[in-house]
Amino acid sequence: MNLYSNKQKWKIVLLVLALITVAASLWVSNSTVQKVSDRERLRAKQWADAIKKKAELVEFTNRAFRQLRGYERRKIKLYLDATKEISKEPADMNCFPDYRFPISIINENKDIPVILVDNQNQISSYTNIDFDTADLREMYPALSRKQLVEKYEDSLLALTHIWEKKHAPFRIEVVKGLTMTSFYTDTKRTIQLEKERDSLITAFNNELINDSKLIPVVLMDMHRDSLISSNLPKAKTSPENLKKTLHSLELVNEPITISFGGDEVTLLYFDNSDELKQLQFFPYIQFLIIGLFIFIGYLLFSTFRKAEQNQVWAGMAKETAHQLGTPLSSLMAWIQLLETQDVDQNIIAEMQKDIERLDTVSQRFSKIGSETHLTQSDIRITIQGVMDYLRPRISQKVEMTTHFPDEPALVNHNKSLMEWVMENIIRNAVDAMESKGKLDVTIKIVPERVYIEITDTGKGLLPKQFKSIFEPGYTTKKRGWGLGLSLVKRIVKEYHKGKVYVVHSEIGKGTTIRVSLPLK
Repeated sequence: MNLYSNKQKWKIVLLVLALITVAASLWVSNSTVQKVSDRERLRAKQWADAIKKKAELVEFTNRAFRQLRGYERRKIKLYLDATKEISKEPADMNCFPDYRFPISIINENKDIPVILVDNQNQISSYTNIDFDTADLREMYPALSRKQLVEKYEDSLLALTHIWEKKHAPFRIEVVKGLTMTSFYTDTKRTIQLEKERDSLITAFNNELINDSKLIPVVLMDMHRDSLISSNLPKAKTSPENLKKTLHSLELVNEPITISFGGDEVTLLYFDNSDELKQLQFFPYIQFLIIGLFIFIGYLLFSTFRKAEQNQVWAGMAKETAHQLGTPLSSLMAWIQLLETQDVDQNIIAEMQKDIERLDTVSQRFSKIGSETHLTQSDIRITIQGVMDYLRPRISQKVEMTTHFPDEPALVNHNKSLMEWVMENIIRNAVDAMESKGKLDVTIKIVPERVYIEITDTGKGLLPKQFKSIFEPGYTTKKRGWGLGLSLVKRIVKEYHKGKVYVVHSEIGKGTTIRVSLPLK
């Protein structure tokens, strides 16, 4: 009966049930978190769509703004053409041309600021300028009239350099040898429209900063090198941390492109809310809590089970020792009787050895569960005694060899229990070889420990069996309870503070088991 195998099957069944329960719990939790995450992303998308709708208004304003500037440029072109027409010399000196139409065109320009500069860089004329010499008089009261005019013209020339950066000037040849350059700028209406557009864009940006309920967002220009606005802490959006922040946000959610018309394209990076992040960790926290309860329950169950097993082991051992006492007494009496009869004394001597052996076994069982007294003695003598006892009692086809060190191997151990350990391991090795092969026992002294290695040429073990063979109920035999090596492990580990384990094994070639005992 393979008790260990049945126990393992039940463990697997219970583990599978626990995993199914945990998986179902995690699935429900993750499903809830995913729904919240989807709704949050939907709100972010809806917010971005609202921003796009507002951006359409900005784009409409920009389009109207561009059309207005185009209209103003054409108007300036017509204004210059009219000026050029008036400046031409009449073809017939006796017939004065009609300049009413070009003059009317010139007079219609009441809002576009224009400055005409000749090829000598002198102000020729100007119109719709919103300041004059009277304004300069307040600033420079000590200047003469001539100096004031010169200051005013210098101011106009300075304006032409500013206007030239925004609007390409027109150059016309009025008469041969005289070229006039016309500089102009936006009308007050156009400038006001531009300010309102910028104010609208600024308001959009402020919505990102002032909305405390909004998820963490970062608004960047299309080249990702200029921060427009963000509601994140300044430390995260500092120049040295900005790229790292954008990369982390991009891993969470794909950025949304928002167009404000023309070249005004921005990228909206956004993160999950703090509440969603906390919910995302909830399944794992739940898993840890469930796992903690399972672990604590397992520890309590394992502790109680182990205590119960120890009581069973001790009870069975003491009961076995008690039961062996009665037949041992009878056998000893029968031997005394045989000694008075005409019986071969060799037979009586062998029977006496077996009775002594049974007495030793009885003593071993009686010590299970009781305080064990360890005595420092040479472990070589203990092991050699076991070898001498087993030699005539196992198959002669098993070649037994020993390799002991020359110096004494003094180890604190209980002679009776350690003999039991060696006997169980050797008998298992002989069974694994099917009573035919080689068995070697080697003692090695290393710093602070003594190694006892038992090597056989038996069937060998698989790696997964290295630990299983020491578990209660595990056996590879058709008939057996699987308790021998379990007792070995208990005696070595609990009573001698040592270790027993498989060092090496190979299928078809054999196994080496090591018993490691402390020197002190």
